[in-house]
Amino acid sequence: MIADRIRAMVGWHWLALFGAILVAWGALFAMAAPQDLRDAGMIYGADFWSSLCVVTPDASGFARVALMWALMSAAMMLPTALPAFATYDDLARQAPEADFARLVGGYLAVWLGFSLFAAAAQVLLVAAGVVSPFGDSLSVWLSAGLLAIAGAYQFSPIKEACLSKCRMPMTFFMAHWDEGPLKNGLRLGLTCLGCCWALMLLGFVGGVMNLGFMGLATLIMILEKLPEIGRWLTRPLGAVLLICAGLMALSGL
Repeated sequence: MIADRIRAMVGWHWLALFGAILVAWGALFAMAAPQDLRDAGMIYGADFWSSLCVVTPDASGFARVALMWALMSAAMMLPTALPAFATYDDLARQAPEADFARLVGGYLAVWLGFSLFAAAAQVLLVAAGVVSPFGDSLSVWLSAGLLAIAGAYQFSPIKEACLSKCRMPMTFFMAHWDEGPLKNGLRLGLTCLGCCWALMLLGFVGGVMNLGFMGLATLIMILEKLPEIGRWLTRPLGAVLLICAGLMALSGL
């Protein structure tokens, strides 16, 4: 069934969507610094990064930081929404008012808003000295707090409600079809934001521009939205995150 669904993803709209995902990941790869430069930055400090003209989250660099978060959101979240997009594409064959591009545009608009919030948070955290100029947490307590929030959120009714909608895209679209593609996209984006915001903010723990962390987080969020797998993953993942938060906090004592 999955193979048949993949074979059905043809047409310019799917090529454009997959192209956007590849471009976003390619841009993130180009912006990421190798580990030896990260190590040098820890030794020489923020001025080292400035001398290399990399992303520096200060007032003048806010736009570049926001762009980085926007690319990261697109690269990580678009793949998690592929089942929903595929369901919409199936329904669109019988509905001339459907518009795939406007649906995806509404979805990305929500994550653009999240990107602006995350960029502002990064600027403030860097100014407070608890996050490095490259977006890595320098504070054990910040890392422990973010892990604890993400872990506890895995058990929350809000998370469960959002996940239930992501796992049943047919029911979701049938309930809101009359709102039109743009509002459907916005609603889908808000639902996905409700699922994944806490896991996305763990970027400050794993490294905002750490491609390995981003790849692992993307895989987890994809699996969590699959009904056959996700229901076995959400709560155990929460328990693991809470344990990691506790161990992190103990290491800071």
